[in-house]
Amino acid sequence: MEPILQGAPAELWQALVRDGSARGGCRLDEASESYLVFVLLRHQRDGQLLARTQALEWLHAQAQTGSVRTDALRDVGDRCLLIAGLYPALAERRRVTLDYFVDLGRGAYREVAEASRNAYGDLFAQLAGRYRELVQALRALREAAAARP
Repeated sequence: MEPILQGAPAELWQALVRDGSARGGCRLDEASESYLVFVLLRHQRDGQLLARTQALEWLHAQAQTGSVRTDALRDVGDRCLLIAGLYPALAERRRVTLDYFVDLGRGAYREVAEASRNAYGDLFAQLAGRYRELVQALRALREAAAARP
């Protein structure tokens, strides 16, 4: 893939996600691809991403109710996804397996799906089921970016 030098941030992330999913050998459907782009856009300036302890964030979410709880669980799932796909060395530094982040994030998405109705619940059920594929696409995106001069 040619280097991407211009375009709106959403377009850039979408191109990178498509490239990552192709390189990773996983075909993301439109909903999964769009959500992954949304996550990247939403967290691209999160300077605290690697400093947070996701298990504590999950526990904090459990103490909440309603949409505050659902949003907090979504955030845990999103952050675990980004860590597992883009920052796998963090698991080693924290002396946990990469599956720790995958399982915690997938579980958070499942809880969002169970607490939500209609299309939102369906989306998170689908994302939970395809969590490893999303991680795989991000991992391939990361490896491709690292290989570029």
